[in-house]
Amino acid sequence: MGLSRSGYYYEPVPESEENLALMRRLDELNLDHPVYGSRRLRALLAREGWAVNRKRVVRLLRQMGVEAVYPKRQLSQPGEGHRIYPYLLEGLEITGPDQVWCSDITYVPMARGYMYLVAVMDWWSRYVLAWELSNSMDSEFCIRAWNAALAQGRTPLIANTDQGSQFTSEAYLDAVESAGVDVSMDGRGRWIDNRFIERLWRSVKQEDIYVQDYGDGLTAQRGLADTIRNDRTRRWNMPRRRNGITRPSRTGRGQPRGDGNRAGRHVERSDRNRARAKAQSSPGCSF
Repeated sequence: MGLSRSGYYYEPVPESEENLALMRRLDELNLDHPVYGSRRLRALLAREGWAVNRKRVVRLLRQMGVEAVYPKRQLSQPGEGHRIYPYLLEGLEITGPDQVWCSDITYVPMARGYMYLVAVMDWWSRYVLAWELSNSMDSEFCIRAWNAALAQGRTPLIANTDQGSQFTSEAYLDAVESAGVDVSMDGRGRWIDNRFIERLWRSVKQEDIYVQDYGDGLTAQRGLADTIRNDRTRRWNMPRRRNGITRPSRTGRGQPRGDGNRAGRHVERSDRNRARAKAQSSPGCSF
């Protein structure tokens, strides 16, 4: 079978209590200082009394899926078999619900261990359509969240994500494209392209995860369900008008439209095609 004896008997060793506490603190520091890399984070930890070297910080950040925000040279290439799509939202006026959905993953620290959270959000209304928790960063829980969003009877024109391996996997891309949805991807290191869902992570962590300090996945699942439900209620009860369009109903249907404006699925396909053509012709869109 090509499997060594040592590999057959190997059992993964979970992170120590000290490392779990350190990962939680790194997550908090990253939320407050998203531009700080491993060197500056290690310096902050040293001031707080943590005896930790940079190599350990780098390993834990990689385990958490956390990366500093900074300009990068476009030298990296996608993994074999992974397709990278252009960013379609540049210059596109988003005037109603279900034009664009966005998805992202974040690290969830707990009292014992950690998990990962993915959400699908409507770009225009900031409404969380679906979310899933997982103890591993694979594409399966991202696909479950996507299918749960579609199960509400709604379909966007564009689905925007980053270039993480979960969202560039064939299984995830097939799930999106089989629904007749165009795929859009942020530039590498361009967290601002998905800024609305990044704001959701900040709110969820500061108002719930750090406060509750969940002990296990089941408790986290129940607590996050309440938090996201309350967030949905707050957003839908918040008055807003954009370009003469009132906030849509929960189904996203029946909202009045201002003169000359389009909402929801009434967006002209030509707008989307122009955005795609512009993205493909831009020199900054190939990675």
